[in-house]
Amino acid sequence: MKTATIAITKHGAAIARKLGGDRFIKNKFRPEGEADQQDLIYFDAPIKSLTAEIWPRYKALVYVVSLGAVVRTIAPFLKDKHEDPAIIVVDDKAQFVISVLSGHVGGANQLTQEISDRLSATAIITTASDVGQTISVDILGRELGWTTEGEAFITAVSAAVVNEEAVAFVQETGELQWWNRQSPLPKNIVVTTLDALEKDAGHFSALLFVTDRVIDMTPIEKSVLYRPKSLVLGIGSDRGTSLEQIESFVFSQLTVAHLSFKSVRNVATAEAKRDEPGLNAFCEKHGLALVCYASETLKTVQAPNPSAMVLKHLGTPGVSEPAAMLSSEGTLIVPKQKTQGVTLAVARIDFEQGDAS
Repeated sequence: MKTATIAITKHGAAIARKLGGDRFIKNKFRPEGEADQQDLIYFDAPIKSLTAEIWPRYKALVYVVSLGAVVRTIAPFLKDKHEDPAIIVVDDKAQFVISVLSGHVGGANQLTQEISDRLSATAIITTASDVGQTISVDILGRELGWTTEGEAFITAVSAAVVNEEAVAFVQETGELQWWNRQSPLPKNIVVTTLDALEKDAGHFSALLFVTDRVIDMTPIEKSVLYRPKSLVLGIGSDRGTSLEQIESFVFSQLTVAHLSFKSVRNVATAEAKRDEPGLNAFCEKHGLALVCYASETLKTVQAPNPSAMVLKHLGTPGVSEPAAMLSSEGTLIVPKQKTQGVTLAVARIDFEQGDAS
């Protein structure tokens, strides 16, 4: 997280020097004869002017300034929690480190704890889910690469969680070690299955649902869906196949299979396809790693739909199916599909066995 620390007093300058990232310190506290350092920046401008300048450049701003002054300083720049940087305040004696803004989404709570540990200070975090040692709905699984759907209900579901209402938790795929607090899972979070929930939905106020499937309707209206990186696309393509051809076919087949593209972890293919421009462009556009296997490796996998043509040209009975199965170490859920110039297979990672790529 790119961090800036702002200090305007003698004690604040000393505190800022103990922290990482870029340190902005009032020029009057620059030691005489100190050599220039890239991450030590001295300033004379008013703190509001400095904030206006650096606000778009950093993911976190740490102010060694009074809380009231910080509130007045940052007020004109606030937009929403998805855009605002994390804001942390440290008092002039480094007794307290306060998470002020963007606690969850922006990472202020975590950074507050890290800074307080470094300064041997007391961390002050007021977010209800952290105080209550319960699920943080808006960032659950984020460190695992999970993304969310159903953002319209995040606030309502979060309220149900912290108010200790009965909340169902259904997990169909994804990493199993998602609960990372030292305390047990709160009793109001009930781990269940979709089948069981459909029979007893009236008992619950909200639903947390971890799945890579596209669901038309959940049993509970107040639902947040989490998309783990659980799918591997095995792709074979003819030379010269374009990004647009690959993209169109992948999206259409995932739609048919009711699978979310948000859950795709990576693309797997044959070593011979490593330099295919269209395939590389597809991966680059969507931020997907391209994992390549030698023909000798691919042919060790018994693919359900071998091809004599592929065997003749690449020395392996298949590309898309064995590549997907190797990369996922899981289960083939969409067998080989073909269109002009492209073959596609989809495998689901077996998280009980691990998470190899």
